[in-house]
Amino acid sequence: MLYCLVCLDKENAIETRMANREDHLKYVVETDVVKYAGPFLSENEDMIGSLIVIDVEDRAEAEKWSENDPYKKADLFQRTEIFKFKHLL
Repeated sequence: MLYCLVCLDKENAIETRMANREDHLKYVVETDVVKYAGPFLSENEDMIGSLIVIDVEDRAEAEKWSENDPYKKADLFQRTEIFKFKHLL
């Protein structure tokens, strides 16, 4: 089942993001559940959040994946929302 994680960074958190980026990307690859993902960008092209679509059993697994993300563990996000997602195109 697909779930979409909408994660918004805390203000002025680019240093936290960059310090944990390598571990986050490793987690994305190693868990093998991410279908697509990428950062939200400000008008100045600064990374300000993440959109991640994962394929897991249920919402509990989506929450578990989110909680174990190195970005989340580093307290990068001011808010994370998880939605069931239906891929159309």
